[in-house]
Amino acid sequence: MLARAHQNLIWSRQRHVNALRSALREFYPGALVALGAQLAAPEALAVLELAPTPEQGRRLTRAAVRRALVGAGRRRNLRARVVAVHDALAAPQLAALAPIEAAYREVVGALVAMLGCLNQQVAALEEQLAARFAVHPDAAILRSLPGLGMVLGARVLAEFGDDPDRYATAKGRKAFAGTAPVTRSSGLRTVVVARAACNQRLVDACYLWAFAALTASPGARRCYDAHRARGASHHQALRALGNRLVGILHGCLARRVAYQEQLAWPAAEPAA
Repeated sequence: MLARAHQNLIWSRQRHVNALRSALREFYPGALVALGAQLAAPEALAVLELAPTPEQGRRLTRAAVRRALVGAGRRRNLRARVVAVHDALAAPQLAALAPIEAAYREVVGALVAMLGCLNQQVAALEEQLAARFAVHPDAAILRSLPGLGMVLGARVLAEFGDDPDRYATAKGRKAFAGTAPVTRSSGLRTVVVARAACNQRLVDACYLWAFAALTASPGARRCYDAHRARGASHHQALRALGNRLVGILHGCLARRVAYQEQLAWPAAEPAA
């Protein structure tokens, strides 16, 4: 329940970020240039809270920008960031009519307040999720696999469930995860496609898991590169890697052993 609630809050935060970006694009494009893509970041919210309109942004001093960024937790490259934000907000831009700007000021203020609250609640739920996951009997095994941290590991465990008898074989676990492809044959051709009927939350978690494993496991990287060399797209190769990782997870849970790189990915694998 915590894993899904945490993910739902992140999705809700992204919807509010999209609404804020749309509003700024309409009347305050300089803010988008100054703050970049991470509009939910504390420093972006601090600047927008201080200057929710272009006129207020143009009046900001570098000292005020610095105070806002420091208050939001900025420490590295502070001087360069202050100059970049100040200059972007002070640059000329098309102005909206005064009544429109006043209305958008209220919209931006409301969205900034909502995002600040959502940031706090996401962090609080993440702390609770990590604490509950840490004491689970399967947590050590899941954390041993490359690419699974506290949050993603908790999501994978939550969506698979912890009943040891639920999946008789690795094939069944892969089918439930949606990573196992589906083969469709007719008299003329045979095609292999991604599984459509599946737990989409678990599919997304396995996709992110495979992507994170690329830098955490040399064997996972070799598997991905081998699929790419055979002509698979980036997404197809990640799905194939995720399917392999789900099988490895099943073996670890069935035997109650931690992940071992040399056993999971032999140095010389036989040709397919």
